[in-house]
Amino acid sequence: MDTGTHLVMGIALGGLATLDPVVAQDTVTSQVIYIGTIVGSQAPDLDTILKLRNNAKYIRNHRGITHSIPAVLLWPIAITGAIYTFVPQVNIVHLWIWTFLAVILHVFVDIFNAYGTQALRPFSRKWVALGVINTFDPFIFFAHLVGILLWSLGADPATTFLSMYVGIAVYYVVRYNMRRSVTNHVKKIIPDATEIIVSPTYRFNSWHIAVKSEDYFYVVRSVRGEIIIHDTFERTPIPNTPIMEAARKDENVSAFLSFSPVYRWEIEEYEDHVEVKFIDLRYRSKGYYPFVAVVQLDRSLEIVSSYTGWIFSEEKLRNKLELLPSD
Repeated sequence: MDTGTHLVMGIALGGLATLDPVVAQDTVTSQVIYIGTIVGSQAPDLDTILKLRNNAKYIRNHRGITHSIPAVLLWPIAITGAIYTFVPQVNIVHLWIWTFLAVILHVFVDIFNAYGTQALRPFSRKWVALGVINTFDPFIFFAHLVGILLWSLGADPATTFLSMYVGIAVYYVVRYNMRRSVTNHVKKIIPDATEIIVSPTYRFNSWHIAVKSEDYFYVVRSVRGEIIIHDTFERTPIPNTPIMEAARKDENVSAFLSFSPVYRWEIEEYEDHVEVKFIDLRYRSKGYYPFVAVVQLDRSLEIVSSYTGWIFSEEKLRNKLELLPSD
């Protein structure tokens, strides 16, 4: 989920902690518990600082080790220990319990996004992505805001947030059934599909879909139950050529290929350079595919410029490459 949703989840979990008799009866613990749940709800996304280095590091590592089984166990210990250092009067066991729940909740809800997490590490590096909830879901976010508002107006936090989470749990079931219905509908339209990758949008009845068959990639959208095939691309294996081998050595391209499960590629040759582009097919927006990796090579096949990330126009991509024009 996005940072704002994780934040309101941490606040709500701190209110829900009043269900714990120890927290409710211990003034110090009840005052400090919010620090643990808020920090715990944010901690797994500490790897976002990798953006300060470059997009390749971020794409390859975001929601990886920081969302793994060892990290889920270590984050609460580290946060609880840090808080206990400054507030030794707190009940350390119950602080740890609620901080642990905040971390678990963070990783759990991220699994339901299309991006997913490597939550099974170190046992598996497979990305677990159920594609049920968008990274930002208006219903979930505003349900938390309403709960927090009612709490600020005097409502009992335990009752308020317990009721809210029951409602959200029902919402998850509804969304899961909607996704299953979309997948089944796509199978009827494209019976030779071998893999269907569903990405929810922030709109309730709109889904981005990338479909693999033995010979083609299909870019599909589901809107209010209607299946729309926007593009069809012939599946062409990456060639084993000097140009492609040189391109795949680039850090940005390597990161893209480690993350994207469905993409097409292009090679454009110019007088003084070659450009190789990889295009993720999951995120079509207004006729454009914004998630790409591009590398420019000189005629000696040395890398001179590259980029990976989200770009919503060709002009912005050229600015990111900051080197060679495409014409």
